[in-house]
Amino acid sequence: MTYQLKEKAWTFRDTYEIKDAEGEVAYRIKAKVFSMSNKFVFEDKAGRDLLLIKKRSLGFKPKYRIKRAGKTIATIEKKWSMWRSKFKVDIPGPNDYIIQGEFWKREFEFERKGKKVAEVSKKFWSWSDTYGVQIEPGEDQELILATVIAINLFLKDKNAAEAEAAAD
Repeated sequence: MTYQLKEKAWTFRDTYEIKDAEGEVAYRIKAKVFSMSNKFVFEDKAGRDLLLIKKRSLGFKPKYRIKRAGKTIATIEKKWSMWRSKFKVDIPGPNDYIIQGEFWKREFEFERKGKKVAEVSKKFWSWSDTYGVQIEPGEDQELILATVIAINLFLKDKNAAEAEAAAD
Protein backbone atom coordinates (compact mmCIF):
# COMPACT_ATOMS: atom_id res chain seq x y z
CA MET A 1 0.00 0.00 0.00
CA THR A 2 1.24 3.49 -0.82
CA TYR A 3 0.37 6.59 1.19
CA GLN A 4 0.86 10.26 0.36
CA LEU A 5 2.30 12.89 2.72
CA LYS A 6 3.15 16.56 2.21
CA GLU A 7 6.26 18.11 3.75
CA LYS A 8 4.87 21.60 4.23
CA ALA A 9 2.06 20.24 6.39
CA TRP A 10 4.39 19.10 9.18
CA THR A 11 3.57 22.10 11.35
CA PHE A 12 1.07 20.18 13.50
CA ARG A 13 -0.96 23.25 14.34
CA ASP A 14 -4.29 21.52 13.96
CA THR A 15 -4.80 18.36 11.93
CA TYR A 16 -2.65 16.65 9.36
CA GLU A 17 -3.99 14.15 6.84
CA ILE A 18 -2.33 11.11 5.31
CA LYS A 19 -3.86 10.16 1.99
CA ASP A 20 -3.98 6.82 0.22
CA ALA A 21 -2.68 6.33 -3.34
CA GLU A 22 -6.01 7.56 -4.76
CA GLY A 23 -5.78 10.83 -2.82
CA GLU A 24 -8.48 9.95 -0.28
CA VAL A 25 -7.91 10.68 3.41
CA ALA A 26 -6.84 7.46 5.16
CA TYR A 27 -5.62 8.84 8.51
CA ARG A 28 -5.49 12.07 10.49
CA ILE A 29 -2.95 13.17 13.08
CA LYS A 30 -4.03 15.71 15.67
CA ALA A 31 -1.80 17.47 18.15
CA LYS A 32 -3.15 17.17 21.68
CA VAL A 33 -3.63 20.71 22.87
CA PHE A 34 -2.82 21.61 26.48
CA SER A 35 -0.68 18.52 27.05
CA MET A 36 2.51 18.84 29.10
CA SER A 37 4.53 16.95 26.48
CA ASN A 38 4.40 16.40 22.77
CA LYS A 39 1.44 14.13 22.12
CA PHE A 40 -0.21 13.36 18.80
CA VAL A 41 -3.31 11.28 18.23
CA PHE A 42 -3.33 9.08 15.12
CA GLU A 43 -6.93 8.57 13.93
CA ASP A 44 -8.60 6.66 11.14
CA LYS A 45 -10.75 8.60 8.67
CA ALA A 46 -13.85 8.04 10.84
CA GLY A 47 -12.16 9.83 13.76
CA ARG A 48 -11.42 6.74 15.90
CA ASP A 49 -8.18 6.94 17.91
CA LEU A 50 -5.78 4.25 16.74
CA LEU A 51 -2.44 5.29 18.20
CA LEU A 52 -0.87 7.87 20.47
CA ILE A 53 2.57 9.24 19.59
CA LYS A 54 4.28 10.68 22.66
CA LYS A 55 7.71 12.25 23.06
CA ARG A 56 9.74 11.21 26.09
CA SER A 57 11.59 14.36 27.13
CA LEU A 58 13.70 12.97 29.96
CA GLY A 59 17.15 11.59 29.32
CA PHE A 60 20.02 12.40 27.01
CA LYS A 61 18.44 11.28 23.75
CA PRO A 62 14.83 12.04 22.84
CA LYS A 63 12.58 9.06 22.22
CA TYR A 64 9.08 8.70 20.93
CA ARG A 65 6.70 6.06 22.16
CA ILE A 66 3.77 4.75 20.18
CA LYS A 67 0.84 3.44 22.17
CA ARG A 68 -2.15 1.42 21.06
CA ALA A 69 -5.06 1.06 23.50
CA GLY A 70 -2.88 2.53 26.29
CA LYS A 71 -0.06 0.01 25.82
CA THR A 72 3.36 0.93 24.41
CA ILE A 73 3.85 -1.03 21.20
CA ALA A 74 7.05 0.67 19.99
CA THR A 75 9.81 3.01 21.06
CA ILE A 76 11.64 5.03 18.42
CA GLU A 77 15.11 6.40 18.95
CA LYS A 78 17.80 7.86 16.78
CA LYS A 79 20.97 5.78 16.59
CA TRP A 80 24.31 7.46 16.08
CA SER A 81 26.93 6.19 13.70
CA MET A 82 30.00 7.74 12.18
CA TRP A 83 28.70 7.53 8.62
CA ARG A 84 24.97 8.13 8.64
CA SER A 85 21.98 8.54 10.87
CA LYS A 86 19.58 5.72 11.46
CA PHE A 87 16.60 5.04 13.65
CA LYS A 88 15.59 1.95 15.54
CA VAL A 89 11.99 1.04 16.27
CA ASP A 90 12.08 -1.21 19.30
CA ILE A 91 9.06 -3.51 19.25
CA PRO A 92 8.56 -6.17 21.94
CA GLY A 93 9.97 -9.45 20.65
CA PRO A 94 12.22 -9.91 17.63
CA ASN A 95 10.28 -7.58 15.33
CA ASP A 96 12.39 -4.39 15.47
CA TYR A 97 12.71 -2.09 12.47
CA ILE A 98 15.97 -0.42 11.45
CA ILE A 99 15.45 2.71 9.36
CA GLN A 100 18.26 4.11 7.23
CA GLY A 101 18.63 6.62 4.44
CA GLU A 102 18.61 10.33 3.77
CA PHE A 103 16.00 11.58 6.21
CA TRP A 104 16.08 15.29 5.27
CA LYS A 105 15.48 14.32 1.63
CA ARG A 106 12.62 11.97 2.63
CA GLU A 107 14.43 9.00 1.10
CA PHE A 108 14.73 6.12 3.56
CA GLU A 109 13.83 2.47 4.10
CA PHE A 110 12.46 0.32 6.91
CA GLU A 111 14.13 -3.06 7.35
CA ARG A 112 13.25 -5.99 9.55
CA LYS A 113 15.74 -8.86 9.82
CA GLY A 114 17.61 -7.50 6.78
CA LYS A 115 14.53 -7.38 4.52
CA LYS A 116 13.04 -4.11 3.21
CA VAL A 117 9.44 -3.82 4.41
CA ALA A 118 8.70 -0.14 3.70
CA GLU A 119 10.12 2.74 1.71
CA VAL A 120 9.71 6.50 2.05
CA SER A 121 10.50 8.42 -1.11
CA LYS A 122 9.70 11.46 -3.21
CA LYS A 123 9.87 9.31 -6.33
CA PHE A 124 6.27 8.17 -5.78
CA TRP A 125 4.94 11.67 -6.64
CA SER A 126 6.38 14.36 -8.87
CA TRP A 127 5.29 17.29 -6.72
CA SER A 128 8.21 18.83 -4.87
CA ASP A 129 6.64 18.86 -1.41
CA THR A 130 4.94 15.46 -1.63
CA TYR A 131 6.44 12.10 -0.85
CA GLY A 132 5.15 8.60 -0.48
CA VAL A 133 5.33 5.75 1.98
CA GLN A 134 5.11 2.34 0.37
CA ILE A 135 4.48 -0.52 2.82
CA GLU A 136 4.70 -4.22 2.07
CA PRO A 137 1.57 -6.34 2.64
CA GLY A 138 1.33 -7.90 6.09
CA GLU A 139 3.16 -5.05 7.84
CA ASP A 140 1.54 -2.85 10.49
CA GLN A 141 0.51 0.10 8.28
CA GLU A 142 -0.42 2.40 11.16
CA LEU A 143 2.78 1.70 13.12
CA ILE A 144 4.99 2.42 10.10
CA LEU A 145 3.11 5.64 9.28
CA ALA A 146 3.26 6.75 12.93
CA THR A 147 7.01 6.08 12.85
CA VAL A 148 7.39 8.28 9.76
CA ILE A 149 5.57 11.01 11.69
CA ALA A 150 7.90 10.51 14.69
CA ILE A 151 10.94 10.82 12.40
CA ASN A 152 9.53 14.10 11.09
CA LEU A 153 9.13 15.23 14.70
CA PHE A 154 12.78 14.31 15.41
CA LEU A 155 13.82 16.39 12.39
CA LYS A 156 11.59 19.28 13.45
CA ASP A 157 13.07 19.17 16.98
CA LYS A 158 16.61 19.17 15.58
CA ASN A 159 15.78 22.12 13.31
CA ALA A 160 14.34 24.08 16.25
CA ALA A 161 17.37 23.29 18.45
CA GLU A 162 19.78 24.42 15.71
CA ALA A 163 17.82 27.65 15.16
CA GLU A 164 17.83 28.35 18.91
CA ALA A 165 21.58 27.75 19.15
CA ALA A 166 22.21 30.08 16.20
CA ALA A 167 20.17 32.84 17.90
CA ASP A 168 22.33 32.73 21.08
